[in-house]
Amino acid sequence: MVIFALDDRRYALPLDRVQRSIRAVAITPLPRAPAIVIGIIDLGGVVIPVIDTRGRFNHPQRDIRTSDHLIIATAAKRTIALLVDETIGVLAASSDNRTLADAIVPRLELVDGAIQAKDGLILIHDLERLLSLDEETAIDHALKSSSIAGDGSEVAGQ
Repeated sequence: MVIFALDDRRYALPLDRVQRSIRAVAITPLPRAPAIVIGIIDLGGVVIPVIDTRGRFNHPQRDIRTSDHLIIATAAKRTIALLVDETIGVLAASSDNRTLADAIVPRLELVDGAIQAKDGLILIHDLERLLSLDEETAIDHALKSSSIAGDGSEVAGQ
């Protein structure tokens, strides 16, 4: 599991869904994108939508800092960048320290489970359910109508 932080809370993503973590870079606004999308980045010629992780996980908004990180990950239909405060590292999760979401609270939308770490609980997020179908469609339309995607850059997940 890749562990990251937002404010004083820690979260996890499955390691096999994470491509890499980078320092935050300039984010270009994407007109007509859904509210969950902060903008886009160009990573080696690939255009990647940046997700408002703070908003999705119900954290207060704040300005982007140079110390923030972008976790490049594979969601349901595309590669996305999750804007986080910090990428903490990798943690091995075994069945001994992992609890499935239904055992915590049935029908949690974004949570796949939790890891019991020495210093507290870490929620594991399900990237397959991070974006709704409507948000996926709106991102597709915004990327297609953007002149940015028409500059020769490849659009991730398209």
